Amino acid sequence: MDSANQDINLNSPNKGLRAGVPVEGAAGNTASTLPPGLTEEEAEELRTELIKVEEEINTLRQVLSAKEKHAWDLKKKLGLSPLHEFKQNITKGWQDVQTSNAYLSASATLEDISRSEAYRKTQETLSQAGQKTSAALSTVGTAISKKLGDMRNSPTFKSFEDKVGNLKYKMAGGQGNGEEAHSATVPNPVQDNAPL
Repeated sequence: MDSANQDINLNSPNKGLRAGVPVEGAAGNTASTLPPGLTEEEAEELRTELIKVEEEINTLRQVLSAKEKHAWDLKKKLGLSPLHEFKQNITKGWQDVQTSNAYLSASATLEDISRSEAYRKTQETLSQAGQKTSAALSTVGTAISKKLGDMRNSPTFKSFEDKVGNLKYKMAGGQGNGEEAHSATVPNPVQDNAPL
């Protein structure tokens, strides 16, 4: 490209294009944008027809919009809400699915499977496994409960319980909820103040 013939104005819509070369869609250049074999008269007829078709499309859109609004108003008067329509569509869709060949075929196949010997054996095995697992978990739960009960009655736990009680007594300033804490390791304050 010759830089002398190039439009270098960066704000120009023709930037980088050669000067004097017609640009598509530019005003006054309609003759140069015609497809080959199309005369100016034919192009003008096509443009006129295009304008009419676009006007018809806009008119149809307006009519459709008015009809949709009218249908909405009628549904509103009948008490048909979008949720009601949605429910009807779901119901109809489900009915369509239930009557479809694929659904009927799958149902028949599943029914055949449920009648098979392998299915019955698997079902029995899983049932027995569930019962055994339930029994095992029950036994484990009982054992844990027994161990916790034994642990609570152990001397170590009792000692720990006494220490927590003493700590509570000391934190409450010598009173625990209005009552004195009685413990073997905490001296009775009344006895400490007794006369000699």
